[in-house]
Amino acid sequence: MNKNIRSLLLWPLLFSTTITYAQKADQATLWLTKADRSALFEKQKDALTFKPATDNGFTITIDDKKTYQPIDGFGFALTGGSAMHIIRMSPDSRAALLKELFATNGNNIGVSYIRLSIGASDLNEKVFSYDDMLAGQTDPTLKHFDLGPDKQDVIPVMKQILAINPAIKILGSPWSPPAWMKTNEDTRGGRLKPEYYGVYAKYLVKYIQEMKANGIPIDAITIQNEPLHPGNNPSLLLVAPDEGEFIKNHLGPAFKAAGIKTKIIIYDHNADRPDYPISILNDPAARKYIDGSGFHLYGGDIDALTDVHNAHPDKNLYFTEQMVVEKENSTTINIASPVKRLIIGATRNWSRNVLEWNLAADPDYKPYTDRGGCPMCQGAVTIDKNAVKRNLAYYSIAHASKFVRPGSVRIASNNSDTLPNVAFKTPDGKKVLIVANTSDSSQSFSIKYNGLAVTTTLDKGSVGTYIW
Repeated sequence: MNKNIRSLLLWPLLFSTTITYAQKADQATLWLTKADRSALFEKQKDALTFKPATDNGFTITIDDKKTYQPIDGFGFALTGGSAMHIIRMSPDSRAALLKELFATNGNNIGVSYIRLSIGASDLNEKVFSYDDMLAGQTDPTLKHFDLGPDKQDVIPVMKQILAINPAIKILGSPWSPPAWMKTNEDTRGGRLKPEYYGVYAKYLVKYIQEMKANGIPIDAITIQNEPLHPGNNPSLLLVAPDEGEFIKNHLGPAFKAAGIKTKIIIYDHNADRPDYPISILNDPAARKYIDGSGFHLYGGDIDALTDVHNAHPDKNLYFTEQMVVEKENSTTINIASPVKRLIIGATRNWSRNVLEWNLAADPDYKPYTDRGGCPMCQGAVTIDKNAVKRNLAYYSIAHASKFVRPGSVRIASNNSDTLPNVAFKTPDGKKVLIVANTSDSSQSFSIKYNGLAVTTTLDKGSVGTYIW
């Protein structure tokens, strides 16, 4: 046969083969944690292949044409205690742990958001501020301001983290002003004296400036951790009218005068009091300085975040703290619970982030302060000298942090009581679906996207992150 004629006869076949290859069904990868611990955030070997969709039981339908809030990241609080344990590790062990936590390649989990305490939290060895004075003394010019103990652990650890991920978001939260600024002159409880509102605003300005001078950019601050819980040590009672007054007449103008772009986030407490942030945002003089509201979930319902969104849809929402604990040496892991309540619950209610409490503790949950510290706060990792144990909080954040990178946006997916889920589109166009099986039995279901579907199964209590 003439060579040219044979080529012409073969051309339709070659063209058809090319078209078939281009339309080959997408594949999804699955990272899985099983309640029986047989898989702990592990990539599954077999890819899942999307095929033309058919009616086959319950289906989670993904619609990336309908979008919600952008995502800033997922992570933990780097308390002073966390930093203390990390800095005491050998250089090689510390570098390996920080890479695992903050890098995204391989099996690293890509933590992208960190919360720091401004001064001590209740998970420090001792209580301190950046301007402590002897009893009866004051420092209204902040002459003695100094980052002090943070220079020994928080700052060097943060510098190593920033070397791994220079774009990580950092939130700062104070547990208490210096005691001399307070009505009871104590680190625990009391209220901020009105005559020191302006001084305390300058104190927070100096914190941001000093951290920046150390190479640590503070993206946002909250005004007060748990402002309605004055029983912690340290702590402060800061009711909504006082917080609004402080922002509109002192902190906001101080930020503006200093040229500070750090975001101001209000409330930073439980979901049982959405009226607190709403009342402050109702004041135009305060709201012009405010980026959004922060929430914990030790009380109330996560749906309260949507109430705040509906009242002020132009303001952002953040999930800034929740302790996640598992029983030591348990043969099972209750992964579905925090993923449903926090990763899925907060983001389905407009939160731009999810932060869990806290990054690291030792086997005895130390350190914590006296007179109100937390003796049961388990770390995402337990550090015993150079040995590292990964706990429930670690795996629950990993299911989101590795793949739902900053700049992702939440997209629509239909929810279910027994298969709660949330979906995202990443900056590079990938789709990420996080599903928790909260039922008492294994469940099969389909994931439908653009007319194609894949069928998969999750054992009871398991969590899967699907990426395509």
